[in-house]
Amino acid sequence: MILTVTPNVALDKTYLVDGFHINRIHRPVEMRTSAGGKGVNVARVLKTLGRPALATGFCGGHVGRRVVELIEEEGIQHDFVCVEGESRLALAVIDTQTGTQTEVNENGPEILAKELDAIFAKVREHLSADTVLVLSGSCPPGVPDDFFAQLITMANEAGAKSVLDASGAQLINGVKAQPYMAKPNVLELGHITGREIRDWEEVQTRADELVATGIKVVAVTMGGSGAMVTDGKQAFLAVPPRIKLVSAVGSGDSFTAGFLDAMLSCEPLDRQLAMGTAAGTANATTYCAGYCTKDSIMEIAQQIDLRRLS
Repeated sequence: MILTVTPNVALDKTYLVDGFHINRIHRPVEMRTSAGGKGVNVARVLKTLGRPALATGFCGGHVGRRVVELIEEEGIQHDFVCVEGESRLALAVIDTQTGTQTEVNENGPEILAKELDAIFAKVREHLSADTVLVLSGSCPPGVPDDFFAQLITMANEAGAKSVLDASGAQLINGVKAQPYMAKPNVLELGHITGREIRDWEEVQTRADELVATGIKVVAVTMGGSGAMVTDGKQAFLAVPPRIKLVSAVGSGDSFTAGFLDAMLSCEPLDRQLAMGTAAGTANATTYCAGYCTKDSIMEIAQQIDLRRLS
């Protein structure tokens, strides 16, 4: 079973605007409202690929209830912790003329101590040696900086695999707890190591250093330039085909879903990377996170340029 933890679920509202300018009134030419948050996006793409996942996290207030309604409409399994605060809105404006995207994301609800206890208990309830625990996204106020690290430790004790896709203190503390897999982007990899990343050779070096700390797999994404993966024994680079970029939001989550689907299908490491890269690229051809199709993922997967690194 795949269990995704989204500490800061959101109601995503995306507006397509022809010619966005500040200090102007705009009428969107198109808009979409969807359930959001990185773990929710991962679960959405996994469902698209035919692999169900269970989504959990904090959810509260009118916004939280609407998020749950939308998740249920999509047929995504869920088991959220209800909180007293109001879940957040995440607004995005895409300018169809320039391709720019402007986002305003609320911070999320204040999480109480009893609500933290509840999420730890819920995750523990679903953990087993067959679980893949996906920890991703930002954390709302009240959540400690070692929240993901504590969950990784819990997963390790249960014999489960954990996947970390976070930033800031949650990422720094999380990698110290030795997840099975870490998926930073290239900027986050630099933050972890405290060193500037200049090229793919540097990416591989720093990723291998993380593997040497006890993490089994490190995958590093770099937008349209591709992604690389290493397990300390072998390393691969995947370069996607050129596409017409619509929105990159959710591409990292889609990468995680594609990678995990291939991993759980017992595909070799290079094919796991190819499927992750294909899913992330397919997502970038759509707007709203995780709404790529299985056909588009499979089509792009055939066009991935895979290279073995020394």
